[in-house]
Amino acid sequence: MVSEAIHFLRSLTDPDQLINLLSTVLSGWIGYVALFLVVFAESGMLIGFFLPGDSLLFTVGVVAGAGKLPIGATIAMLAVASILGDGCGFWLGSTLGYSLFQKTNSRIFRREYLERTHEFYEKHGGQTIIYAKFLPIIRTFAAFIAGVGKMRYARFLLFNVVGAVGWVTSMITLGYLLGNVTLVRRNFEKFVLGIVVVSLIPAVLQGLKARKKSTVAP
Repeated sequence: MVSEAIHFLRSLTDPDQLINLLSTVLSGWIGYVALFLVVFAESGMLIGFFLPGDSLLFTVGVVAGAGKLPIGATIAMLAVASILGDGCGFWLGSTLGYSLFQKTNSRIFRREYLERTHEFYEKHGGQTIIYAKFLPIIRTFAAFIAGVGKMRYARFLLFNVVGAVGWVTSMITLGYLLGNVTLVRRNFEKFVLGIVVVSLIPAVLQGLKARKKSTVAP
């Protein structure tokens, strides 16, 4: 059962296998629903951190470039899936997550952490939500933490939409444009890994910048 699940997830990040899935097991509307649910769960459901995100979108772009998926409709559908997934994560954080920090005698979920989280998201929450979209695993929890920190939903929604549209569009478009390049197809896994590494650069730079400020500050 586990091996079958792993094989299925790997199939989602291989263009030829994904094309085969969409033409057999996941043919028709079932394929669209499957892609929607994967992006939805990976974006905001806390159990979806192990699901493919960047690699899936890039692969979807390759498949669209091969004429097997309509690129415009697919980008729109998966952007909505990401927006709704983060919305669900935000709701879980603002209800279940927030209640955990209301216990004054808790050693792990201390109220002071809640206050710090709230202050952080009020000050940096917008760019954090956008950056998180391009960071594997982190994007799964960013919306939940924003909910815990009681970030204003209107503000969260704005940056959620911007981040989701930017992330889905850029990853799928890259796959669409580069998927048929011989060098990319021969080194597909390495290229996808490279995209993930590049997506980490803004967060690393931001972290170094914040560390430098804290070191310089008296």
